[in-house]
Amino acid sequence: MANKVVRIVLIIVLFVVFFELGLFGSYTIVTSETPNIQGLIDMQVSKISGIFSPENVNEVLVKDPTPVSISNKKDIALRMEELSKVDGVDYDSINVSTYEDTDNEKFNVTIESLGYESPNSTSGQIVISQVPSYKIIANGVASYKGTGLNVDRNSVTINSVLKLY
Repeated sequence: MANKVVRIVLIIVLFVVFFELGLFGSYTIVTSETPNIQGLIDMQVSKISGIFSPENVNEVLVKDPTPVSISNKKDIALRMEELSKVDGVDYDSINVSTYEDTDNEKFNVTIESLGYESPNSTSGQIVISQVPSYKIIANGVASYKGTGLNVDRNSVTINSVLKLY
């Protein structure tokens, strides 16, 4: 039994040694320089430990976002329009969700909506398109007020404005 364990450990050690030698050899061929052995080993250890870090494990295990309903959609749509510099935000397409506990007094939310660009003018004729041109993603802080769940208008920040094709 002990003989089998020694063989398995020896095979693992030989595999690691051959892998490292191959890494150093390929580094030398690619860069035409002698490898920094300590730097390469540190890089490997940091990458492997980064895979198993608590932050990365939590990101994989995070549940789906919880959709929330807010009572000040119009204010948020106008604020998103101001910040994102689009000509209009579709009020009906606003989706608000959170990964945090909604029982807290204040919690962060992600706001997604569709935006419209200015009407196109061709040869004196204005063409108004009903097709949204942008997807706007923003963050904000929500809290419960007397009328329900509200997103603080001043806490809204735009993460991205994506052009739809």
